[in-house]
Amino acid sequence: MLTEYIQRAMHHAQYEVMEDGRYFATIAQCSGLWAEGQTLEESRDALMSSLEDWLMVKMRHGDSFEVIDGVDINPKLEYAEAN
Repeated sequence: MLTEYIQRAMHHAQYEVMEDGRYFATIAQCSGLWAEGQTLEESRDALMSSLEDWLMVKMRHGDSFEVIDGVDINPKLEYAEAN
């Protein structure tokens, strides 16, 4: 499920060429996440790596995640039935 979340998030990536010719990449659904690279491919690779790190940090802190294209990686609380 985590791999699917990353794939779906990457489909929402937006790239912009900066004044210095480098590429800046973001994913709107992932607040605070960004990356840059000398080429479009470098920025894409850097964004995916940053996304993986961003997910791990948020998981460690117990933060919630936006559902992307129906993929929800938020922990589900399951209540055991009292016997």
